[in-house]
Amino acid sequence: MPVGTLSRVGARSAAEVCKRFELGPEGTSVLKADHTPDRFLDALMEKKQWSTAIRFLAHALPKPEVVWWACVCARAAAGATPTPAARTAIDAAEKWLSDPSEGNRQATLPAAKAVGLATSPGSAAMSAYLSGGSLGPSNVPPIPPGENMAAQVAGACVLLAAVQNDTSKALENFQAYLAKGIEVAKGNSRWPARK
Repeated sequence: MPVGTLSRVGARSAAEVCKRFELGPEGTSVLKADHTPDRFLDALMEKKQWSTAIRFLAHALPKPEVVWWACVCARAAAGATPTPAARTAIDAAEKWLSDPSEGNRQATLPAAKAVGLATSPGSAAMSAYLSGGSLGPSNVPPIPPGENMAAQVAGACVLLAAVQNDTSKALENFQAYLAKGIEVAKGNSRWPARK
């Protein structure tokens, strides 16, 4: 079934998105000059290149949307009873989404470190931290993160969430989490406003 219109993706061509990360030989073999982002995703899914499709979509989405996708997948992987540190990390990233202030962005770093950067909740929080601002202390000139760092970490978060609990369900999770990302890209899944 075709992906359809990805209203939250600003790139007109898949090649434009692919310049933001290393596509790899499998993805390169699928990419055609006339591919739009949705058509390239269709082609990747047809070839069952789930991890490439996830990484591509992460780099195609705007930063808030990719952080939201990471949060959705990290929360799903954490289950109904996440550890307090996991809950805190995801909550911190979601708080930044609802109120993208510098203070909220800064608060995602300790939350990510507390749960661990090699976890999906930690990666979700870290993707929010890497979305902008400065990586250095306030007493030095700003050190902005690389333009694609949030996408790289969020994509890694989605991949990690798919395998962190049960590797035997990885294929099923890759597909389910990619579907969640496509819903974000279509504008059908958005973070809730904080009260």
